[in-house]
Amino acid sequence: MAHVERDLDAHHATDLFHLQHAVSQAMSLSLKRAEQQAETVEAEAKARRQDACAAEQAYHRRRHGPGRPPTFAARIEEALSASVQASLACEQAHAHRAEAKALIGALGEVDHPYESQQGQAQTPEQLEARLGTLLTRLEAIAEEADLSERLRAHLAKAKRLTQSLVATLTFFFMMVNTRVQAMDLAPAIEQAMLDDLIPALYLERVAARSTRAEPRHRLRALSAQRLAPLRQPSHPIQSLDPQTRHHLEQVAGECADLFQRSSSCVEGRNGFRALDRHGHRSRATSRCRPRSSGRRTPETNAAKPRADPFRGNHNRRDARAPSMDQSIWSRCIQRQRVLRSMPRIWAASVLLPEA
Repeated sequence: MAHVERDLDAHHATDLFHLQHAVSQAMSLSLKRAEQQAETVEAEAKARRQDACAAEQAYHRRRHGPGRPPTFAARIEEALSASVQASLACEQAHAHRAEAKALIGALGEVDHPYESQQGQAQTPEQLEARLGTLLTRLEAIAEEADLSERLRAHLAKAKRLTQSLVATLTFFFMMVNTRVQAMDLAPAIEQAMLDDLIPALYLERVAARSTRAEPRHRLRALSAQRLAPLRQPSHPIQSLDPQTRHHLEQVAGECADLFQRSSSCVEGRNGFRALDRHGHRSRATSRCRPRSSGRRTPETNAAKPRADPFRGNHNRRDARAPSMDQSIWSRCIQRQRVLRSMPRIWAASVLLPEA
């Protein structure tokens, strides 16, 4: 990969997962701990307030001699003030964690070549501005939560990765324009492919990968809305023969598939399979031998077999390493299974004229 990127001047697209993972390293665990600590402090403050009220009630139930009574009112007021402050701190910790989680999810919603609201093309400048706004708010939350410099360094890393995401979007539109212009189409048909057909097919693919019903239905409706003008009999695309329309749709689908936000699905599957096979691996014999619990005595030292420096060590076990060819073959088989199990999107024709 380094050779292709450095020597062949190829573009390396950074996974969206790397950006979100860097932000999660900075925010998720620290904000969760702050929330737990705030809840603990709030529970302790409420318990002190209840203890102060119970002590006042217990004092008034008994008879006392002459003397100044304890200042229960001041104690209860102080406990009440501490309880209110702890409740406010707990609410702020809850708000910080919820907002940070929403912002991390918003990073994934923004990183698209076409907007999910109107389906319009998103320029690299717009993507950079939106990512900058989200990261600026995350930095403000880190400042309010008083995170350490080590955690803020992860946010700085995420901010550096935004340049790669912007470059990936620029590379995507450059490749799309190059492929469409190479077809030498009429200006109206070329503009329809860039403005309607490719965005509609991309939104359809995003909807198929969505895990929630509401955005899935909304994106599919938006995709159908962008395709509706292309299906009108008066549109220039409908004047083409079916074979040409099929070719246009095929090229548009390939252009929509050019934008890949993440390759971590394969990496995650490989990691999951590695963890699954971890318990079935054999351990080295030297790690399974129990440790000696007592001191060595002259008898144990004499009973231990020793190697003859002139004749060689015949008491050592001939431990053979596993076969390298077999290990490489098993990895190749595993990689083929992963590639065969990857999902593929087979879309039907979307340029058929309306009845």
